[in-house]
Amino acid sequence: MKKDTYESPLSSRYADKEMKYIFSPDKKFRTWRKLWIALAEAEHELGLDITQEQIDELKANAEDINYEVAEEREKLVRHDVMSHVYAYGVQCPKAKGIIHLGATSCYVGDNTDVIIMTEALKIVEKKLVSTIRLLSDFAEKYKGLPTLAFTHFQPAQPTTVGKRATLWIQDLLMDLEDVRYVLGSMKLLGCKGTTGTQASFLELFDGDHEKCKKLDRLIAEKMGYTDCFAVSGQTYSRKLDSRVLNVLAGIAQSASKFSNDIRLLQHLKEVEEPFEKNQIGSSAMAYKRNPMRSERMASLARYVMADVLNPYITAATQWFERTLDDSANKRLSIPEAFLAVDAILNLYMNVSNGLVVYDKVITAHLKRELPFMATENIMMDAVKRGGDRQELHEKIREHSMAASQVIKRDGGENDLLERIAGDPAFGVTLEELEALLLPEKYVGRAPKQTEDFLNETVAAALAPYEAMETETAEINI
Repeated sequence: MKKDTYESPLSSRYADKEMKYIFSPDKKFRTWRKLWIALAEAEHELGLDITQEQIDELKANAEDINYEVAEEREKLVRHDVMSHVYAYGVQCPKAKGIIHLGATSCYVGDNTDVIIMTEALKIVEKKLVSTIRLLSDFAEKYKGLPTLAFTHFQPAQPTTVGKRATLWIQDLLMDLEDVRYVLGSMKLLGCKGTTGTQASFLELFDGDHEKCKKLDRLIAEKMGYTDCFAVSGQTYSRKLDSRVLNVLAGIAQSASKFSNDIRLLQHLKEVEEPFEKNQIGSSAMAYKRNPMRSERMASLARYVMADVLNPYITAATQWFERTLDDSANKRLSIPEAFLAVDAILNLYMNVSNGLVVYDKVITAHLKRELPFMATENIMMDAVKRGGDRQELHEKIREHSMAASQVIKRDGGENDLLERIAGDPAFGVTLEELEALLLPEKYVGRAPKQTEDFLNETVAAALAPYEAMETETAEINI
């Protein structure tokens, strides 16, 4: 492997082969040829002087791309599309004169971009579904395990480990909904000509407007789409690119939230991401188990969330019917966003499938804070026995502050229950108080909420994907 040339780590380290191929030159140029065949077939069906023999010749040579001829021609003419028109014509002498008939470069360039983004979104959709399934299995398994909840990263009323996972899943369901919507609204540019007026095709069809309209419909059908943009300049609206990347940035946002939670939980020693037998956590501190995968997720997610600005600015600054300052930016921003999200979802699947839960640590943390959580119930029971609510509230406040000082200042254990049991105003023994501290009493509806969410909301969202296999991902670096 050569080490003297820069290579994007998204390609060399992170993304899968399937996603990398979609954005490869080979995929692009093969799609160009499919589009030229679709154009020739549509023009033939609409009565232009294009023979079936010419179309058959184009089809026979569609997969055998003579790259050397195209590359040599591009050195001469400095135009990639015309170089490939020429190379295809060398292989198809009978069809040479009708390849790209009436079209401009954006016919193959823009339609191919839409096709590639569509296929890439389908991979993202598939991995999103797998991630949701893996997290759902985790949520189901731990739906009843009480854990300390946090607001402001301060201890708060308990929840369950499974209920917390439903929050991650809910974000991904919103992303899946967005992916499905965008996939359902993807349109081809069609064949609109140099400024979107179809003037060249109006000329070819002797002024027949209906044939010009039908040309777009036929091309869309032949390429597996239901529609083309009704109007355009030379290009499809670059707003489509910003819409697609907005969805990808949303996935990155969800993944970043999840990765941050896992990193915090790993710090607490409650839940850990997978850690391989021979994995090294630190070059200096051999004992460390760093949350490397979650950190990488956060890092790549930050890149995608920043990258979404590129198509936003590009779409906003297009001049009239076309300007070329979109081209170089699109070549970078769109493929790299997809490659990064592919890597993020691989990490998300891998981490979700191998989360390690330390239930004893979780319970110990919860029990240390639970006496504070139980004070409202203790106070209400004392009021039922004839106590004054306001006086009891003040006593609990004083006892709680004193117990907190023991924990924070002295590093001691929580002695709040002993303090309350020793206060005659409450009229309760330590044994009776300890009987109150069953963690499952304080999680509210969390287990049932988790059940309902998985059986109703998640099941409904995943119903269209019953036949799709669940993927898992191995992380090698």
